[in-house]
Amino acid sequence: MKINLQQQLVNRLTDYLETLPTNAKLPSERQLADKYEVSRNTVRAALLSLEAIGLVRRMHGKGTFVNRTNLNSDLSSSYKFGEQMKLLGKVPTTKIVSFEKREVNAYFADNMNLAFGEFVIKVERLRLADGEPMLFERTYLPLKFFPTLTMEMLENKSLYDIFEQDFQEDVSYADEYFSSGVISDCDSKVMGLPEGMPCLLLKRKTYDLKQRMIEFTLSTARSDEFAYHVRHNIED
Repeated sequence: MKINLQQQLVNRLTDYLETLPTNAKLPSERQLADKYEVSRNTVRAALLSLEAIGLVRRMHGKGTFVNRTNLNSDLSSSYKFGEQMKLLGKVPTTKIVSFEKREVNAYFADNMNLAFGEFVIKVERLRLADGEPMLFERTYLPLKFFPTLTMEMLENKSLYDIFEQDFQEDVSYADEYFSSGVISDCDSKVMGLPEGMPCLLLKRKTYDLKQRMIEFTLSTARSDEFAYHVRHNIED
């Protein structure tokens, strides 16, 4: 079967993208047209095909950038960041950005089944793999369940080990919700990423064996290096 010119260019650009680092900016459409000796319309169509399968992202007024999702995670275990990274041969590290106790407002009272006047512990953590920022997490924990939690404990243990070992709180399940978005200005500064970069927005609610919510986390994940998959078991 003869491959048309557009598909030939898609194949050649795919090979070219493999030589570039994540977030690298591609040459302009005119430059690509000259390089591969095709029309700009052919280049534009090829880039649209590459964007559709997630290999590049096009930003109006800024250009086309390499999009690469190397870290694939099972949705059913996505909250175990450290374990995921180790399985992928990555070295996970965590930087605690802030640790504070605050009274709940209406939003957290509603989302965490807490009453006005109750307190939560807010922890901001930057999660890295091989030194590269992957996730920025804002975690809220009911103070009444973890009254003696300290920042030092979080520096030495995973959150779920602390739940189990220090507070005898066994996790029953966690509901996690995902949506696409654009990284906020404040998160881009913490993660060292370009403003306006596409990202994944995550919301996780974790429950103990008594069906009490013990964790509420809002996260920003970089979409150029972090992807998710889910397997559906289909039964007749």
